[in-house]
Amino acid sequence: MSFTRVLWSTLVVLGVTTAAGADALPGPVSAEVTRVIDGDTIEVRARVWLGQFVETRVRLADIDAPELRGDCAGETALAERAQALLAHLLAAGPVTLRDIRYGTYAGRVVARIETASGDVAAALLADGVARPYAGRGPRPDWCGG
Repeated sequence: MSFTRVLWSTLVVLGVTTAAGADALPGPVSAEVTRVIDGDTIEVRARVWLGQFVETRVRLADIDAPELRGDCAGETALAERAQALLAHLLAAGPVTLRDIRYGTYAGRVVARIETASGDVAAALLADGVARPYAGRGPRPDWCGG
């Protein structure tokens, strides 16, 4: 069973779900970042109960960052910048996950991620290393084509 499924199962057993059931969790869920995968995906160790932790991947909600294996040199360079900025934003300490829901790909969840300084996605958007994305439809073109 994937870590994501374990997280949801644990939260359902503990009664930590929304009226919509186990399809969404409003949070807050405290987590420690264990790895920055790219400009819009991280790996966390989330505290789901006293002494109970789950490790899972989290994609930042409502944004898209360029891919490290981009379609052009410009996309790859911007992807590296996005990854570095995300690592910098998350380096100060624990994060809070909010509006958590199942992700479509790679056994991960999608969530808003906040630090003591604020919403991480907003900072990436403000810096120009991410674009708004609703999670469906074509991704933004980072190569200008």
